[in-house]
Amino acid sequence: MAILVYSFVDILDCRVTKAPRNDYGCLIFYRLSVMNKVKMNCSEALKLPRPVKPSGLPTLLVAAAALVDKQGAVLLAQRPEGKSMAGLWEFPGGKLQEGESPEYALMRELEEELGIETRECCFSPIGFASHEYDDFHLLMPLFICRVWRGDIKAMEGQKFEWVYPQDMYNYPMPAADIPLIYQLRDHL
Repeated sequence: MAILVYSFVDILDCRVTKAPRNDYGCLIFYRLSVMNKVKMNCSEALKLPRPVKPSGLPTLLVAAAALVDKQGAVLLAQRPEGKSMAGLWEFPGGKLQEGESPEYALMRELEEELGIETRECCFSPIGFASHEYDDFHLLMPLFICRVWRGDIKAMEGQKFEWVYPQDMYNYPMPAADIPLIYQLRDHL
């Protein structure tokens, strides 16, 4: 049985949730076991033997942007019908192409998806998500962007919402995006 836990501990306001907590009484992120969907925190996982080998899944590198307006709201995009995880809300961005940096990929993706122009220097990295899905492992850096040129348009027919980070919990999101909310809250 492969036990997967986050490689980082993110301390949150412990009054917000009843999720498992580490030895210091603060919330920790935990993953579900691939085989049994067993909830396990880091302290419990460390009592078990280390996995013998990695999952062997291909790693997919995707860059995401938290576009922040002057009031501190962040743009979320709803995945359109016909795509995997349709209907879920996510941070705009996309897959890196061969030879692209995450910042360059975001420049390209934001122009394609939203019709806005940015530059690599417009992005400030604030965190990342590392999440194992059934058929790939996602590694997704998140960048804050407060400056862009142009008006945001739904170039691919997706819906958008400007949402304050504390309200993002009300939006269904892919599992990999949820830990990014906490990281975003700490930086805004």
